[in-house]
Amino acid sequence: MSNVAVLHSYFRSSCSWRVRIALNYKQIQYKQKAVHLLNNGGEQHSDEYKSVNPMEQVPTLVIDGLTLTQSLPIMEYLEESRPDINPLLPGDPKDRVRVRQIAEIINSGIQPVQNLSILQAVGPERKMKWGHDAIHKGFVAIEDLLKSHSTGKYCIGDSVTIADICLVPQVYNASRFKVDMALFPNIARINSALEELPEFQKAHFTAQPDTPEELRKS
Repeated sequence: MSNVAVLHSYFRSSCSWRVRIALNYKQIQYKQKAVHLLNNGGEQHSDEYKSVNPMEQVPTLVIDGLTLTQSLPIMEYLEESRPDINPLLPGDPKDRVRVRQIAEIINSGIQPVQNLSILQAVGPERKMKWGHDAIHKGFVAIEDLLKSHSTGKYCIGDSVTIADICLVPQVYNASRFKVDMALFPNIARINSALEELPEFQKAHFTAQPDTPEELRKS
């Protein structure tokens, strides 16, 4: 059995993006298998992919003999199975719960409301306002949390956590939906700091094997 993990991913999927960052940060070797969410009605709906992930979503990570789905459980598994390599959760339970709170605002409160399937159902005339409003509401809550004394260079202190990993792809989506980031100075500051890290740069949607040429960074 190969020791190289396989990530079923789509270059611009924010959930796939999170897992790429976590894999990079945990120094885990992996290869990607692209699942295009738009081609031919969406490759995630193919019989082949449904046999891997019956929810017909990305990401799916095959690692350690396991097939894992849903980005937060994947990141939790990577943390718990490899706790000594760049920990992604702080030691203090009070800080841990804040990490999970920020992550879940994004994972449960923002991203599912403005993901591809919902926007397709909302329709082209309403999707920009719909996505904007969902992200704005969640960012108001996160910005309030980031006013806490435990916020440092990043969301919680000066070490990267799962909260930071969730934040960066969501800030990109905020730009797509024209959210005014001047209203969220802490989020903007933390995002800028995180974008300087090589693990985040390597995971960026413009640098993936399935990124279209016109979207690649020059």
